[in-house]
Amino acid sequence: MFRLHELVDRLGGEVHGDGNVSVARVATLEKAGQGDLAFLANRKYLSQVADCAASALIVGPDAREQLAGRALIVTPDPYLYFARVAQLFNPQPAPRPGVHRLAAVDCEVPSGVEIGPGACVEEGVELSEDVVIGANCFVGRGTRIGRGTRLYPNVSVYHDCVIGERCILHSGVVVGADGFGFARERAGAWVKIPQTGRVIIGDDVEIGANTTIDRGALDDTVIGDGVKLDNLIQIAHNVRVGEHTIMAGCAGVAGSAQIGARCMIGGQAGISGHLSIADDVVVSAWTLVAKSIKQPGVYTGNLPLQSHGDWVKNFSHLRHLDALAKRVRQLEQHHQDGPEDRNPG
Repeated sequence: MFRLHELVDRLGGEVHGDGNVSVARVATLEKAGQGDLAFLANRKYLSQVADCAASALIVGPDAREQLAGRALIVTPDPYLYFARVAQLFNPQPAPRPGVHRLAAVDCEVPSGVEIGPGACVEEGVELSEDVVIGANCFVGRGTRIGRGTRLYPNVSVYHDCVIGERCILHSGVVVGADGFGFARERAGAWVKIPQTGRVIIGDDVEIGANTTIDRGALDDTVIGDGVKLDNLIQIAHNVRVGEHTIMAGCAGVAGSAQIGARCMIGGQAGISGHLSIADDVVVSAWTLVAKSIKQPGVYTGNLPLQSHGDWVKNFSHLRHLDALAKRVRQLEQHHQDGPEDRNPG
């Protein structure tokens, strides 16, 4: 439980009203009750505040006067402040150091590391302090895992990968499986190309359940610091994702694509291989990125399913829509002028 002035001392902001009000939980405006701290991030919900039973509210400066008389924390970004308070109220469980008797471990284990039942950690693995390896995880030989990183149950990390500090890998994540690399014989058979690169993951990365990140073919697949990946995402071999980029569920990134920093990739978006996306790009959900994006901005594209030949033909027409529209306007104007205007003599 925290008093409002204690929260402000830790997280910033300004207290308006009684700074000794105590709060123990965060809640929505609709569900909050005594002892809860609610937040108002959008003024369109201001009408709900009258019926809100929260002990205190997180609000922006523009709502301060209208809510005078209530206990408030005023901050420029209420939603971000709510996130920081929620972390404070709900910290990650501390590791319970030790190796479970049903784990198979062939490397040195620092005193602060927790390894759960059924986990397999191979030789040459380097574990830093406060790492948690959940039940039934696999960590391949030569892998390095940084301080404070947590692998939830059933995560698989193949050999020689590098995972930074304070990362979270949710259940079912697979890091370092072979990339999809094959050469084709004339007869049609496929010849596997050994995938000898690694996966390198930076600090403060979170990876959602059942997401896969393939190892590089020759060079490495690289995930930058602060990247957040949702569930069921596919990152192919040799992809590079810039720092603080975020991707929603079911997005797919094909091999050797380069994604910049601070990008936002919507759910089920597809990014073709061997292209680059600039920093600060937003790709809307269901969008197919088929060519490089060189400028920041919001990009959206969606067409119904059709044969490839029809798609190429129709897309070619789409590229010339502006010129076609201009030609139509000229024809309409020509028609409106009438024959006597066109032939004054």
